[in-house]
Amino acid sequence: MAGGTWTTQNKVRPGVYINFVGEGKAAGAVGERGVVTLALPLSWGESRKIKAITAGDNVRELLGYDISAPELVLVKEALKRAKTLLLYRLNDGVKASAAAGALTVTARYSGVRGNDLSMVIQPNVDDNAKFDVRTLLAGQAVDSQTAADIAGLQPNGWVTFSGTGALTATAGTPLTGGTDGAVANQDHSDYLGAVEVQEFHTLALVSGDASLKSVYAAFIKRLRDSEGRKVKGVLENYPSADHEGIISVKNGVVLNDGTVLNAQKATVWVAAATAGAPMNQSLTYQAYDDAADVDTRYTNSQLEAALKNGEFVFVASSGRAIVEQDINTFKSFTPTKGRAFSKNRVMRVLDGIADDFKRIFESYYIGKVDNHADGRNLFRKECIAYLDTLQSIGAIQQFDAKTDIVVEQGTEADSVYVELNVQPVDSIEKIYMKVTVK
Repeated sequence: MAGGTWTTQNKVRPGVYINFVGEGKAAGAVGERGVVTLALPLSWGESRKIKAITAGDNVRELLGYDISAPELVLVKEALKRAKTLLLYRLNDGVKASAAAGALTVTARYSGVRGNDLSMVIQPNVDDNAKFDVRTLLAGQAVDSQTAADIAGLQPNGWVTFSGTGALTATAGTPLTGGTDGAVANQDHSDYLGAVEVQEFHTLALVSGDASLKSVYAAFIKRLRDSEGRKVKGVLENYPSADHEGIISVKNGVVLNDGTVLNAQKATVWVAAATAGAPMNQSLTYQAYDDAADVDTRYTNSQLEAALKNGEFVFVASSGRAIVEQDINTFKSFTPTKGRAFSKNRVMRVLDGIADDFKRIFESYYIGKVDNHADGRNLFRKECIAYLDTLQSIGAIQQFDAKTDIVVEQGTEADSVYVELNVQPVDSIEKIYMKVTVK
């Protein structure tokens, strides 16, 4: 049975979740968060396809290595905070292969990981007309089957078989020739095209290429500003984006085991933490999981300059690497769009309202409810129930259902106009004290 605490009433598994008690939930519940996406060059797995991975999944057959392997360090970093990782393999190289008599064994996927595969073919001890065929990965068996000839072999998660005729015994035939292949900028463009049709919250770019940063930033801005999808992008050292949807990571961290993750690689954790953070939470002063230090330290004046420039910075504190301030790159403040839009907690609230109102309307009202006074009042009540939930968890404050939301007929017979006044809650980040000594 599942259990634990809860922030909003949106659990899936049966269980006991204890905080405070409520009966049922409105259709306008707060949506789940926590989907991050990134594209990486990998040494195993299906190329140029998006694969959904959740924390706890056994990724060895999917990605070729255990999650603790150095080759998958960024996958592990993403799953420290994200509920789901949408992973795209950018590269496609040559599949490793080997011949044992008339049998040809080919790695299922391209990449150098295929060179760690080998085949062992031995006579079956119970039936000398058959052979035991084992597939080994780095010396450990990952598949075993018994067949009389090549035609009787079935492909497994690691290799495929081809050829005709009898099997030939071998004490161990290694697969060779596997290569990862190079990554071109077009591969990133193909990834963006593939991920655009997926549902995600945050995207990370693990690259310092200036042209790619521009492409990724433009992609996020288009989705947010033109299509109403409130996603975010996390890039390394790109404060010039000057946009609430783009987070610019200035430095990286050193993990407890000594692994150094520079700013490019640290974008993965930032994207995952941003995706997974609830609306009522800021990442300010949160510690990077399992990090002991930062890769680059800055002076006080350098940190102040970075924050003013809209940069997301890690600082060393008591054997940890912590987030100095949870901000994005927006800094062109105006009277109608002030500093609050540079705070990621505030933007999580505003983006969440936009996404959830859209989801509620599409799921429960569009094409289902008449656009008359009663129908609009029903939708208004749903919106109020949702906003009351946000207020109860401290995401917004001072919401007055009587004065802060208007739902009325739009300019067209099938349209509805909503006007909403909302005040997001930010976290306490500065305390000013006056101490009088008597």
